[in-house]
Amino acid sequence: MRYLGLDLGSRTLGVSLSDKTGLIACSLKTIKHEEEYDRLVNDVVSLVNEFSVDAIVLGYPKNMNGTIGPKGELSENFKKSLENVLEIPVYLQDERLSTKSATDMLIQGNVSRKDRKKVVDSVAATIILQTFLDGREK
Repeated sequence: MRYLGLDLGSRTLGVSLSDKTGLIACSLKTIKHEEEYDRLVNDVVSLVNEFSVDAIVLGYPKNMNGTIGPKGELSENFKKSLENVLEIPVYLQDERLSTKSATDMLIQGNVSRKDRKKVVDSVAATIILQTFLDGREK
């Protein structure tokens, strides 16, 4: 089973993809969208078709106390938009601190600040997807 991982930001969408067995997540790309969510849904549909994706894992930003704020509501709405056009499941995965973890990993790898900005969202999507994959019952 192949999964697509998504980290929805206000200007970019980080994208990751699992292997065909659904065990390992890998960074794929970052899509700039400038809040053009209809176009972004179409971009995700194209990726689902291109890579024969069976399910989507969308990052779900929660506040540190577990409540849902405006960014969490944005993810809920994006999930509904995807479900309206796709016939595959879309799962929400708690993404608290995923971007910080991605940034820390890139710093540890001596990636320059300029280069980090280009890939941090797709690395965060990879962390979100891998967390989901690791948490499933085998």
